[in-house]
Amino acid sequence: MLTSESGIAQLSAALAIAQGELEDASKDKLNPAFKSKYADITAVLQAARPALSKNGLAIVQGLETAPDMSAVIVTTRLCHKSGEWIQS
Repeated sequence: MLTSESGIAQLSAALAIAQGELEDASKDKLNPAFKSKYADITAVLQAARPALSKNGLAIVQGLETAPDMSAVIVTTRLCHKSGEWIQS
């Protein structure tokens, strides 16, 4: 995990509050292979966005191709309005 050079104190405080406000995502999709229900990405984002936004948090994702072209690499960054971020 990478972090902003300024640290993540404000981001951590905002994330702690946001996590307390998060609602469970609705498991409204069916996986026929395992006969189980799951929350798709739309349901997850609908559940998370209000608490993240209210606390000055945003999720950013980027894609790149591995140097040998064998895989796609997804990088996710959680950003705070202060400019602090964590990335993995």
